[in-house]
Parts: sequence; structure tokens; C-alpha cells
Amino acid sequence: NLLLGCELTASTKSYTFQVDEEDNSDHILALSVVCLTDGAKDECNVVEVVGRNHENQEIAVPVANLKLSCQPLLSLDNFKLQPPVTFRLAAGSGPVHLAGWHRIMHREDVSFEEDDDLSEEDEEDLPPIMPAKK
Repeated sequence: NLLLGCELTASTKSYTFQVDEEDNSDHILALSVVCLTDGAKDECNVVEVVGRNHENQEIAVPVANLKLSCQPLLSLDNFKLQPPVTFRLAAGSGPVHLAGWHRIMHREDVSFEEDDDLSEEDEEDLPPIMPAKK
């Protein structure tokens, strides 16, 4: 796992997390905490996650609405996202800090046909199921 951190401010309103899609790996991005940091005003700071749906249309979903006086920090319990993804400060001037982790899972280079053959052989070696004795 690699740690991820970024800060959204009035001057840097978005951060895009991208991966090399041709590296034959699955990437999972998990967001743990979104919090206001030093210098934040008592105003609503709305953080959106911008991604793409199955029809490749951009969709933006608010994940946090932070305000210094009532909710300066939000735990997102490792909210999982599929990169590429953009975090955007939709309202407020921040600074808002986002923290989480990035996991890279390497795909196995094994074809599914071989796996099927192995599982069939294993099933034949299993003893037949006997009825329970009464």
C-alpha cells in the first residue's frame, strides 16, 4: 500500500489521481480522512469526487461538507475508488487535506482455461458424499 495525500485550496481547487492503465495491474484508491487544516475559515467546504460512469460520462459526487465550527474532519472509512479520479473543492476556500492509500494488485498471467481443467480434475478425486447414518 502506498500512502496518498493532497490538499485542496482556493488556488488549487482540484487534484487528479491517475495510473498507468497499461501496466496490467488493478488499482484501488481508498480515501480515509478529509479534514480542514490551518488557515481554514468558518465556511462550508464541499469536496466532490469526479469520475466517469459506465457510459464514460463525467459524474461528480459530493463526499464531504466540512465547516470549522461543526465538522472540521470526516472519516470516510477507506472509501474505495477506481482511478482515474479527481478530487475537487466545489465550495469554500479550504485548505482541505485528503488522506488515504493506493493499492496495486498485479494480475496473474494465467489463462482461465487452464484453471477450469485443474478444478475439474480436483472434483473427480473427491470421495462421493455418503448419506448420513440415522
